[in-house]
Amino acid sequence: MGGTAALLLLADGRLPAGGYAHSGGLEPAVTAGRVHDIADVEAFLVGRAETAGLIAAAFAAAACAQASREDLGTLDDLDAELDARIPSPELRKVSRDLGRQLRRAMSAVRPHPYYDRLGRAPHQPLVMGVAAAALGLGPRDAALAILHETNSGAAAAAAKVMQVDPFDVHAILARMAPRLDRLAGEATRAADGPPADLPAPSSPLADIAAEHHRRSDVRLFAS
Repeated sequence: MGGTAALLLLADGRLPAGGYAHSGGLEPAVTAGRVHDIADVEAFLVGRAETAGLIAAAFAAAACAQASREDLGTLDDLDAELDARIPSPELRKVSRDLGRQLRRAMSAVRPHPYYDRLGRAPHQPLVMGVAAAALGLGPRDAALAILHETNSGAAAAAAKVMQVDPFDVHAILARMAPRLDRLAGEATRAADGPPADLPAPSSPLADIAAEHHRRSDVRLFAS
């Protein structure tokens, strides 16, 4: 099944994998007054892509490479290393919640024994990588799929938590396409190394915002 059509299926925002319930940290950034206008949205999305996006892409690519080789024995190492790169307990929970939902969706869409090797509560990027392998896709495809999900989910939330033109938001996504291609390449190259050497750019303000958002009484998104 591998090919462009399979990649589009995996990256489709309509896939019932729970991403629609999350703003990727945009809602707490707006609430805290750090994102005011469309220029701020673009800066937020760029920063998210270069940090959390790159990390997720590298781990998705590594998981896909392992699954494609039918070498799933080090998935536990990837899980532990990704945990270490997410300081916020709330964001770790979000990643694992989304991972469970993505596995459930993909197990129904494209059943494969790989999913049984992911444990009870796998991180979303690892499920994305294994799902890409199950669809016959490669590590770079897995990286692109999760970069797109990371980027477009937060962008879609902008129209719901701010007074911005959706066309302007999608213009940002178009401008960011070359950046996502570059990051997918970086992630794929990094995936050839040991799990401990995968990228680890930090975004401490996002971790702090996630903990505050969890305690908020009024919110549209789970994160």
